[in-house]
Amino acid sequence: MRGLTISAHGGLDQIEYREDLPEPVLHGPTDVLVRIRAAALNRLDLFQIQGLPGVIITPPWILGTDGAGIVEEVGADVRHVAPGDMVLINPGVSDRTCEYCLDGEQSLCPRFRIIGEHLPGFMAERIVVPATNVLPVPADTDPAEAAAFTLATLTAYRMLVSRANVRAGERVLIRGIGGGVALACLQIAKMIGAHVTVTSGHKEKLERARQLGADDVIDHRNGDVGREIRARTNKRGVDVVVDTVGEATWTQSLGALGRRGRLVTCGGTSGPMVTTDIRKLFWNQWSILGSTMGNDAEFDAVVRHFRAGRLRPPIDSVIPLEQGRSAFERLASGEQFGKIVLTVGR
Repeated sequence: MRGLTISAHGGLDQIEYREDLPEPVLHGPTDVLVRIRAAALNRLDLFQIQGLPGVIITPPWILGTDGAGIVEEVGADVRHVAPGDMVLINPGVSDRTCEYCLDGEQSLCPRFRIIGEHLPGFMAERIVVPATNVLPVPADTDPAEAAAFTLATLTAYRMLVSRANVRAGERVLIRGIGGGVALACLQIAKMIGAHVTVTSGHKEKLERARQLGADDVIDHRNGDVGREIRARTNKRGVDVVVDTVGEATWTQSLGALGRRGRLVTCGGTSGPMVTTDIRKLFWNQWSILGSTMGNDAEFDAVVRHFRAGRLRPPIDSVIPLEQGRSAFERLASGEQFGKIVLTVGR
């Protein structure tokens, strides 16, 4: 079986294209074997290559935290999909037995794992996943769009809809437009009816964001984003800030929040340690919200939006699996706008 792997943590030179990987097999009656047609890159994949605290890999480790494909085989208890179905795959795997899972909050499971991070990933010709993690989509679905959709959109949906509770007419600021989660947040916020401002240090990304519906843009190279937001809103600030950058943007993001504003985050690409003036936190009655992936109900919701054509991921580029290292180099450069996708099989 062909795949893209690493055998040790380090730089992009650790990435290896292989054609001798073992074929996966069903392990139980609720498993599904999927032939992967395309796999998409996420910044999480870069972190996985570099090494994440507490995450241990078994060489050769298959990369990839997003993928989609065709069902080839199902376990005896699987009813909602059948061989031949095109499916989207939720990369988040929970144990289905803990108190959080039983409460419908699978991404809070103490044994929650992400395919590609804690389990071998999607950048290979076949994968076995729990049936609860797949939902069918039309047979003529673009494999690149399908592969690029789930992780970023599911994450963004939980952030904006379930955690920040964005409402029509509210003002939303999205830091660092161009990546998968930020673009999905833009689409979801506009679908809700919010006024959306995005930031970037690339003028071409800001222009493309306008074309996707952004109401206002800020080049964050030109000064303090928080002060700029206050100037543009007559000192009111925004209702919600989406900040997945962390250390480099945190203080300015808080500075952009209005009273009873909500800051929601799912990561810290510039670093994990941030500083907050607690006096401003309680005086303005802000809420700081963490968010990770999504639950079954949210997965079902985003797939319904995908089927209806309301949410579709912008694609930056589509690259053959065997040229996977060049795809990671583009992701690491930060030049991409939208998802980078690898074609895997037919």
